Amino acid sequence: MSKTNLSKTRKTAAITCVRNDTLFLKRWIAYYGSLFGHTNLYVFIDGFDQPLPDLHDKVNIIRIPHRPIARVPAMRRRARTVSNLARAIFPYYDAVIALDVDEFLVPDPARYEGLNDFIARAQGRATLSGLGLDVAQHRTLERPLDHAQPFLGQRRFAQVSTRYTKPALAFRPVTWGSGFHRIKGRNFHIAPDFYLFHFGMVDQDLSKQKTEDKDRLKSGWGGHLTRRAELFDVIAETKAAEFSAETARSRRTQTYIRQLQAWNKPAMLNRISVVEIPERFFGIV
Repeated sequence: MSKTNLSKTRKTAAITCVRNDTLFLKRWIAYYGSLFGHTNLYVFIDGFDQPLPDLHDKVNIIRIPHRPIARVPAMRRRARTVSNLARAIFPYYDAVIALDVDEFLVPDPARYEGLNDFIARAQGRATLSGLGLDVAQHRTLERPLDHAQPFLGQRRFAQVSTRYTKPALAFRPVTWGSGFHRIKGRNFHIAPDFYLFHFGMVDQDLSKQKTEDKDRLKSGWGGHLTRRAELFDVIAETKAAEFSAETARSRRTQTYIRQLQAWNKPAMLNRISVVEIPERFFGIV
């Protein structure tokens, strides 16, 4: 494993948006703050009715009025807002990360010392995507989540997902599409040994609380959340493949197979792929 030359470390910012969060923002701030410094984190708080997070005096908190609209227009509006902020701060940064509060970019610890090392060694691309790993509780093998402990280790299974193979890491100003799933007018590049862990379904009880949340239901999230809960069945009923071989295969498939309605979003031809996360990732998030 090559050590990062500190003189080549790239100054990086991370941006997210949050509303009605009960778990993820504290962990998001801890993870990205330890990597980039808390002053380089930007958090949109959606609504003045929302509590401020721990360390709110050390990160850049941007409070915006809550204006409820339907789910898809809301995701587009959020992407525009984040893209505009990223464009404004890029003169001060070498790289900007934009992602949801339950998403964590992690390079393979067998190849990199951490995310700063990966960013310092990345070259030649406007954006990089981590292969999407949609993590969920295995309901027969794993206990309810202990909020005081890392996610990885408590949770050892994930579905390889095109939905979370997002071009979240940018090295120049770009315009993200809805949900940060694509860059408008640009292709994507899925970097080897680089992953986006999505933890929205990290605990079945927590997921159930989301589906009953009146605020989300009012904005049209009900059907989406119900579909997302199917991941618990996929994780429990699908035999997990060997991690290295399956992620390499999935990366190749997603690189060359595109969605019919969007050439710059990856596809997997409806193939269901579940992997067991190697122990070397445990404790990172």
